[in-house]
Amino acid sequence: MSSPKVISEQEIERLDEEALSPSARKMRMLKKLHCGLRYEKEARAAGAMMVAGVDEVGRGALFGPVVAAAVILPPDSRIRGLRDSKQLEREDRERLAKIVETRAICFTIEEVDAETIDRVNIYQASKLAMMRAIARLMPAADHLLIDAMRLDIPCAQTSIIYGDSLSISIAAASVVAKVYRDRRMCEYHEQWPQYGLHSHKGYSTPEHKRALAEHGPTPLHRFSFRPVAQRSLPWDYPTAIETFLEGEQLGTAPDVRDSTPGR
Repeated sequence: MSSPKVISEQEIERLDEEALSPSARKMRMLKKLHCGLRYEKEARAAGAMMVAGVDEVGRGALFGPVVAAAVILPPDSRIRGLRDSKQLEREDRERLAKIVETRAICFTIEEVDAETIDRVNIYQASKLAMMRAIARLMPAADHLLIDAMRLDIPCAQTSIIYGDSLSISIAAASVVAKVYRDRRMCEYHEQWPQYGLHSHKGYSTPEHKRALAEHGPTPLHRFSFRPVAQRSLPWDYPTAIETFLEGEQLGTAPDVRDSTPGR
């Protein structure tokens, strides 16, 4: 009789990893990253004095604005538990946002509304919100740390993939922007309680899609996002979009896309 096969801890971990969904695997990977001061120190070593972390939230939502924050923290700032807002519970985000706002040399928050998102597309709207936030910093930043994006402005900048999980300044901006936007969604919930905005914060959840199917979109929904457009156009959706893109507004048409829960 053969002996039972012994599975190593590494093999168990590999099988466990394969059983996870892609989003769960990504979240597990992000939790292993160290959110610290490496990029801030590199910028200051190169001569920067005011290093700002910049991030946005709400890019994937179906409703409401995209929000960006810019934060300049004092050198060598250490805030225990600070990391990407998506990895934090609501209570922790709110607590950490208060700490960031108290300790920051300065911070700003800007939003770009759904109408503008539909007009210029969500990517450009996210950049616009970031640039507006940066422009209002006092004192001004002389180096930007940005989460996986570069901005067309005359300021030294470092684009960092997974920056909100690696840079304390970007994480600070992520948390401040997320707490602000969540509060805005709760305010909008008072106006449109049938959509459950206080719960899903405008993202593409089953609850939100059911509300769209039953009530249709509000004026603050993003009509260029497919789940909203499908509930608002009274004609065949693919044909209508094709006709629109070929019409007189070609070049200014909104970016029609899917939206999934996330930032």
